[in-house]
Amino acid sequence: MGLSYDAEMDPNTTASNDIPLWLAGYQALTAGCGLADVSSRSRVELTGADRVQFLHSFCTNDIKRLAPGEGCEAFLTNHQGKTVGHVIVRILAEAILLYTAPGQAARIIEHLNRFVISDRVEFRDLTPITGELLLAGASSHLTLTSVSVPSLPANLYGHGRFLVAGIDVCLQRVDFAGEPSYFLTTAAEDFAAVRNALLNAGAISCEPTAVDAARIETGTPLFGTDITEENLPQEIGRNPRAISFTKGCYLGQETVARIDAMGHVNRLLVGVMFTSSDVPAAGTELFVAEKPVGKVTSACWSPRLDAPLAFALLRRAQAAPGTLLQCAIGPGEVTSLPLAASS
Repeated sequence: MGLSYDAEMDPNTTASNDIPLWLAGYQALTAGCGLADVSSRSRVELTGADRVQFLHSFCTNDIKRLAPGEGCEAFLTNHQGKTVGHVIVRILAEAILLYTAPGQAARIIEHLNRFVISDRVEFRDLTPITGELLLAGASSHLTLTSVSVPSLPANLYGHGRFLVAGIDVCLQRVDFAGEPSYFLTTAAEDFAAVRNALLNAGAISCEPTAVDAARIETGTPLFGTDITEENLPQEIGRNPRAISFTKGCYLGQETVARIDAMGHVNRLLVGVMFTSSDVPAAGTELFVAEKPVGKVTSACWSPRLDAPLAFALLRRAQAAPGTLLQCAIGPGEVTSLPLAASS
C-alpha cells in the first residue's frame, strides 16, 4: 500500500503558517513563484557539423525546422519504434542540447553513438558539470524581471541566454509544472549563486514532493518512471507536441507510421484519481470487473483534487475518462490530464 495523506504531512516539517513545507512549495509552484533544484535531470550535448541531420534521423520530431533559440519535445526510438528516450531539445548556434529525466545520459549517448559511421557528431554528458533549476508559478515572470532578465521566450520550448546575478544562464520555457515554467541551466560552480539570487528575489524553495504533485497534475510523464523502453511513442499521449508525421525517414518511423495509419495503440498512459486517503505505490495493479487492465506508474497527493492522483498505463478499452477502476487502496476513476482549471 502507498503512503497516506497524513503520512506525507510531517508535523515537524511545516512552513511558518503551519502548513507542510511541501504544500507551501506546491502553492508557490502553481500560484506564486516556486524554485526547485532539478540538477539530477540528464543533460546531453551534441556538437559537430552533422548534429542536426543526425538527431533528425533518430527522433520522432522535426529537428530540421528548428532555428537557434527554438526547441521541441521528442522521443528517441529504436528499430522497433519503441522509446529509448523522451527529451526536451534546445537548438543553439553551435550545439544541440537534450534534457530528460535523471539517469538517462549514458543510455542516450550509448544508443546514439552506435549509429555514428562517418557522421560529424560528438556527444557529451553535461550533467556532472552543470546545474539546473525549475522556476514555476503565476508570478515567476516577475521574479525573473526583478533579477534583470529583460525578456522571456514567447513560445513553448523557446530559450535564450541571460545574466542572473551577473552569471550566464540558459533559460528555456517549458510546462513541466504547468504554465509558466522555466528550466534554468548554469555551470555547476555558479549554481548556488543563481539559486540564491532567485530566492532573494522572492522565489520559494520547493521539495521534490511538491514538484512531483505539480508535474503529475500537469500531465508531465517521466522517462524511467512513467515511460519505459517497452512503450511505443503513441502510448504516451504526446503526439501533437512530440511526433511529426510528415518529416522524413528516421529510426523506428515505420512502426510509428503504421500505428498512425491503424489509428490506435493497445495501451495508453492516462490519469487516475482515487477516493482513498492513501497514495498508491508505483506498480499498483488496476482492475475492471476483477480483471487486470493496467498499473500505476507514479502517483502523488493532488492538492487540487484533495485526493490521490496517478499516472497509469491502461489497456485502451479501459482508458477513457470516467472509466471506473478498482485497486488495493480502493476505487479510482480515469481522468484527463492536465487537470482542468475548474478542478
